[in-house]
Amino acid sequence: MDFTAPTFWVALLQIIWIDLLLSGDNAVVIALACRSLPAKQRKWGILLGAGAAVGLRILFALAVSYLLGVPFLKVVGGLLLFWIAIKLVTDNGGDSHEVAASDSLWKAVRTIAIADAVMSLDNVVAIAAAARGHWELFVFGLLLTIPLIIFGSQLLLSLLTRFPILIWAGAALLGWIAGEMLVGDVMALSYMQQLNPALVKVAEDGLHPAALPHYVASTIGALFVLGLGYILRNRGRDRAAEAGHGA
Repeated sequence: MDFTAPTFWVALLQIIWIDLLLSGDNAVVIALACRSLPAKQRKWGILLGAGAAVGLRILFALAVSYLLGVPFLKVVGGLLLFWIAIKLVTDNGGDSHEVAASDSLWKAVRTIAIADAVMSLDNVVAIAAAARGHWELFVFGLLLTIPLIIFGSQLLLSLLTRFPILIWAGAALLGWIAGEMLVGDVMALSYMQQLNPALVKVAEDGLHPAALPHYVASTIGALFVLGLGYILRNRGRDRAAEAGHGA
């Protein structure tokens, strides 16, 4: 590979930019999942979560060409992401649960692993497209995500501790991504193309939702998480209050 070629440096800059943009989602998930851990375990949660994120990206890289063609893959992923987002905002932070420290840590890592499994596919596809078949650039792109996710998670975790309202913003972001995934599925794109070709955008790397369905689905996804999360959280508080009065 010619490291002096302009195309190499263009591809390299594209990969760095993609990592900066897409690693933020994973950092948000890790910060949200680790916010209730004891201070001593948060660093472990971040490290293990970041390791899970990168490991899943490598696994997806090995099978990305197959996974992209599986119908309903993104639909299932989007539904899982909805579940994770709602669980994060309805979780009361563990104040009413007697949870062992190690169990709490692994629960956080499990939540991170599920969310990363849902979101890492898009990240891998974007890096692979920017690498244009050069494995050196592809590996570099995957390795670059490690420091970005770790430091991004630590920064977000400190902000979440100071400003709890950001938890809802993070959950809304996950709902937004879930909405994107639903309309980005192979079957959803095929249906939209048959319904109205203007709803689908044809590019070199395949079909993508046009701006209107993309933003409509993403907005609905974010509002769905916020609305349902608010309702379920209030119901949980009411039940806890009733149980307290009954005792």
